[in-house]
Amino acid sequence: MSVEELDICPPHETPAGFERSELVAALCRRWAYSNVNQVGSHVVLQTDEPSSHRVAIPGHKALRVGTLNAILAAVAKHKGVTREAILQTVR
Repeated sequence: MSVEELDICPPHETPAGFERSELVAALCRRWAYSNVNQVGSHVVLQTDEPSSHRVAIPGHKALRVGTLNAILAAVAKHKGVTREAILQTVR
């Protein structure tokens, strides 16, 4: 699969330095996710809209670009929106 098929931006197009708390807050507030569990340093979020989906957010204070891209791509695919739409609601 290519980068375009996965809807993942190259690392130079994704802002660095996102904190876990910013991403968790945005996904809960704007995308109907809720914090359902914490396993070690990972927070597990879940939504039932439009169907059940879980995503784990690592406990690093600043998320790495590749990790952020993977999380955004998974949420975007599940919600049927672009990765950029989700990214705009985080900050």
